[in-house]
Amino acid sequence: MVTAPASVPYERYSPEPAHWWLARVLSDLGKQSGLGADDVDGLCVSSFTLFPDTAAGLTQHFGLTPRWLDHVPTGGASGVITLRRAARAVQSGDASVVACISGDTNHVDSFRAMLTTFSRFSQDASYPYGSGGPNGSFSLMTSRYMDAYGVKREDFGKLCVAQRDNALKYPHAMMKKPLTLDEYMSARLIADPIVLYDCVMPCAGAEAYLVMREEDARAQNLPYAHILSTVERHNSYPDDPVQIRGGWALDKDEFWSMAGISPGDVDLLQTYDDYPVISAMQMEDLGFCEKGSVSEFIQSNTFTYDGTFPHNTSGGQLSVGQAGAAGGFLGLVEAIRQLTGGAEQNAVPDAQYAAVSGFGIINFDRGLCSGAAILGRT
Repeated sequence: MVTAPASVPYERYSPEPAHWWLARVLSDLGKQSGLGADDVDGLCVSSFTLFPDTAAGLTQHFGLTPRWLDHVPTGGASGVITLRRAARAVQSGDASVVACISGDTNHVDSFRAMLTTFSRFSQDASYPYGSGGPNGSFSLMTSRYMDAYGVKREDFGKLCVAQRDNALKYPHAMMKKPLTLDEYMSARLIADPIVLYDCVMPCAGAEAYLVMREEDARAQNLPYAHILSTVERHNSYPDDPVQIRGGWALDKDEFWSMAGISPGDVDLLQTYDDYPVISAMQMEDLGFCEKGSVSEFIQSNTFTYDGTFPHNTSGGQLSVGQAGAAGGFLGLVEAIRQLTGGAEQNAVPDAQYAAVSGFGIINFDRGLCSGAAILGRT
């Protein structure tokens, strides 16, 4: 079971290291659950700015003595992948309570510094030629996707506007000003065809949750959600010249079969959304609409928490902010809140099932890691 969703409110810039943010969210987990350091015997960590430490180094920093430990360097897919691995650790008896934590700092120059060492691809093939960072990569992917499937900028704009509407009801969102489609369409060009509102804003913050057995959650009087299915895939469709599909398409049938439900049963979807094109890709590849029909799907739904097909009900990264690897946890933590009574003004009425998907580790023309999960209300 998954429980105790925790978020540390984001800040645009922070003088504190990633360790400080991770410590704060771990403390929040303890306050929510009533569990102490001796009760947590599993730890799973995701962070871009933790270097030179890893999850192992954090055990000494935080005074933990886990018997199961994992460090998941999969960025935007990390929320789902840590959930999957922590659940298997609890199932196998390797741990009883696993704290899954993710967080990053954001100094004035830390994002640029991270880009220079993000991957060997970025060091050798992108950054030296002035194409460091995700804007160039997603410009390429967005152009290819629009050409292949007839998706329009207005479609991406509708997703961005709906997420901003959701963010206005989410207390931790950094973007608190309403966004209109006209403002989106006239926004400053960043990397053709990507405009300002297509891009996430880097910030500092942390997200976390706990994985444990149902009887242990009940003993602590914690509301929890069932984990009905999880999948992960890496380097999917490597022969595609430019990515227009992800690993979700390879695992879609197993994903729904494992959960015992269909896409039509889902009450809300949380996609990884560093750019709207990847949200559209996830909607198609997870089976919520046919490949090539996402434009019609977008125009047929509101995507707001109180409308049709609620999507990224917190506002997603595009309106909450991208706290490094914690961006990969944002949608999952929000889904847990929605199913356990923790959502407030942005609660989806009577939500029973939530789908969460992740996407991460961008190289020049694709993201390497994908994952998805279905959670169910108890």
